[in-house]
Parts: sequence; C-alpha cells; structure tokens
Amino acid sequence: MKKQESFVAAIVFIACFEAALAQVPPDREGLLGGEGMGQAKSAEMNGYPGPKHILEMAAELKLTDSQKNSIQMIYDEMKLQAASLGRLIVNKEEQLDETFSKRSVDSNSVREISEQIGKLRGQLRAVHLVAHLKSKEVLTPEQIKAYKKSRGIGARHHDAKTGHNH
Repeated sequence: MKKQESFVAAIVFIACFEAALAQVPPDREGLLGGEGMGQAKSAEMNGYPGPKHILEMAAELKLTDSQKNSIQMIYDEMKLQAASLGRLIVNKEEQLDETFSKRSVDSNSVREISEQIGKLRGQLRAVHLVAHLKSKEVLTPEQIKAYKKSRGIGARHHDAKTGHNH
C-alpha cells in the first residue's frame, strides 16, 4: 500500500508542478520564442508593417534583394532582443511565483518584482514597435499600400464614440 500511495503522491506533485509552470506566465512560450503576440498591433493597424509579415509577403510586395536583406536584419534583431527580454520576464514571473510558494512574500517584494516585470514588458513592446517603424522606412509607399490592402488594414479607422478619425 505504501508504494501505491507514494506513486500517487508523485503523480499529483508532477501534475501540480507542470500546471504551475504552464501558468507562470501564461504567455511563456511566446516570450521565450521572441514572438510578437499582438504587441505591435497599434503600429500594424496604422500602416506600419511588421517585418515578419513583410517577409512572408516578399513576392507579393515585390521586394528587392536589398529590401529583403534589410527587413531580414530588422526581423533577426527584433527576434533576438525579444527572446532575451522574454527570458528575463519569465525569470521574474517565476521569481514572483516562488516568493508566494515559499511564503517569503510581502507587499514590498510584490511591488518591486511586479514593477520590474512591467518595465521589462514595456521594453519588449518597444522592441516590436521599433521594428515596425524601421520596416516601414524600407518599403515604398506603393508596397505599404499593397501590404495594407492584402492584410485588410484601412488607412484610418473611425471612432464612433468621439466621431474622429484616427
């Protein structure tokens, strides 16, 4: 009976451990992979194309070799910086989780680690947004127009609440 109880306890522990890892943070895989995860949506929706999508649409946009190389460099730099920041965010999230699990948490440590996470996430978002800015500089106005049309992006959107175009 002892062996069976130990086995069940081990299974429960592994399941709890895996569930904890899956939730710290919930976007862990995207962070570690340097993915955008919608962080540059404001740029995208306002006519600042993203390097990943530009590369995917290279033939459709008729990119020159020089443009492809420039966009690839922007993408590679963005991905490298994003993955590096992602690792830092995941580490801080795990640190926060650990302070709770070890019961070594207080309001000051929660504030400090949470603010660090927020700052890192802000830096991560800036990496993605800057990549969109740089990418737009590489394209011609005609290519940007074709990109927006293909991606279903209007030149401007209308805010029903204010009556203004944005």
